Amino acid sequence: MAGMDAFIDRLDPDMCVVTATADGDRAGCLVGFASQCSIRPVRYAVWLSKANRTYRVARTADRLAVHLLTREQHALAELFGGETGDRTDKFARVPWRTEAGGAVVLEEAAAWFVGTVLSRTDGGDHVGFVLEPLAWGEREDADGPLLRLSGATSISPGHPVD
Repeated sequence: MAGMDAFIDRLDPDMCVVTATADGDRAGCLVGFASQCSIRPVRYAVWLSKANRTYRVARTADRLAVHLLTREQHALAELFGGETGDRTDKFARVPWRTEAGGAVVLEEAAAWFVGTVLSRTDGGDHVGFVLEPLAWGEREDADGPLLRLSGATSISPGHPVD
């Protein structure tokens, strides 16, 4: 699929942090595969790598939280993208709270929503989670441009990308 690189290399998606909680376990990771997938009703899809610890927690979670970061929040992106929860308690290093039935919301995020997992779709090395938004919020003092893939390429993944 090398020919597909000409298309994919032109993309510069927004990056987000997805957090999951299930069976008393918390996890979160930096995600570049996410978008709104329906207008009416509003639906949003996030794709998690099967190699990622967050995916292992999200498999049994009934809700996920999706967080937008600004370019200035590179350190937060680096924590959730460059560290693995297999070795690091990421949540011990950031302020967070629970919302909407126990979902973990990062207090420093520019904007966030919690969504009920409606379905999971196997896409190969990633699984898509279709979410129905339940609760949302934003930090009014975080209004800069969003962090995009081009601003996150310096982050070394917390787990191998095959």
